[in-house]
Amino acid sequence: MVALARKTLVYEWRRFLPAILAVGFAGLLQLLQAALVLGIFGSASVYITGSAADLWVGYPGTQSVNLGRPIDPNVEMRLLMDPAVARVEPFIWLDADWRGQGETGGVSVFVSGIDPRADGLMFAHALPPALRARLNEPDAVIVDRADIDKLGVGVGGTAAINGRRVRVVGVSSGLRALGGVNVVSSLDTARRLDSDPTDGDRPTYLVARLRDPAQAQAVARRLRGGGAFGPYEVWTADSFARRSVMYWMFDTGAGAGVLFLAGIVFLVGAVITSQTLVAAVAGSVREYATLNALGVGVAALRWVVLEQAFWVGALGLLGATVLGAGLLLLARSQDVPVVLNATATIACVVLAMGLAAVSGLAAMRSLRRADPATLLR
Repeated sequence: MVALARKTLVYEWRRFLPAILAVGFAGLLQLLQAALVLGIFGSASVYITGSAADLWVGYPGTQSVNLGRPIDPNVEMRLLMDPAVARVEPFIWLDADWRGQGETGGVSVFVSGIDPRADGLMFAHALPPALRARLNEPDAVIVDRADIDKLGVGVGGTAAINGRRVRVVGVSSGLRALGGVNVVSSLDTARRLDSDPTDGDRPTYLVARLRDPAQAQAVARRLRGGGAFGPYEVWTADSFARRSVMYWMFDTGAGAGVLFLAGIVFLVGAVITSQTLVAAVAGSVREYATLNALGVGVAALRWVVLEQAFWVGALGLLGATVLGAGLLLLARSQDVPVVLNATATIACVVLAMGLAAVSGLAAMRSLRRADPATLLR
């Protein structure tokens, strides 16, 4: 029966081609949608994933990295007193206003004040040492290459942040933010750009590198508490990144719309695929009736239909994978934020095969007409 299912697909490929295209198109949409969701919402944690810190210390209850509040700088001493901590750096995050030379008007930017040393922890994966060194210049900033046109300035050009003149000394990739534009500066430049005089020298976060990153969870638990330096909380880099992404996906309402769209894609794909499979099975009803007359039971014929649905899903996924890989490469070349991990890929494969299985179950209804009596008509 399995061989029959494959041979039917080969010799009657024109009947099954619409179903294969339907599954492939639905799978492609789900794949690209997952990549865009992970890329867009993942940019909310670019500060964490682009850095080499093992621990993040911030204000208690912070839901996302972009919602931080200043903490007491003396917390740094508390961290350095722990023998597991190898290094601590301050990180300043500011919500600021950018005024370029071009006709761009005001642009909301997020200023990230980091340690510009070559071995600095912040944005260690996004800024090479030579580029970081340029931040030592007074009022120097770096932006993402995808945002340079939006800011209305080129490399070497000047602009104003919160009314203070800055100069763009370089561009990088992997700095795009969710809901604004990331601008990277040194800690000294960020302090001068801060329009809130009450913040003083207080950092938004403290980031730490451990001697043994595998002990991050244990060290974070040990460092929590102790109100001598004011309120603060300690997170591992992975948990804080996940916390930021989950906040944007579910607490802001944006994730609900994405999940609703995914459901619509699955529903439309299921309807189209099931109808094409039903039509293909109905077109072969006389052949199935002949097999039934020769002693092949209806249960065995149902397995043939399910096997056909499986191959329809597999072929559709193969085409979706090839086309999806090309589109993802094109998107990345155009600085579109797309990220695809193994979990999301497996989920898309399961959904696509589930779509094919649902369509196969719907196509089984056509076997009710595979009665040997139909051959006498």
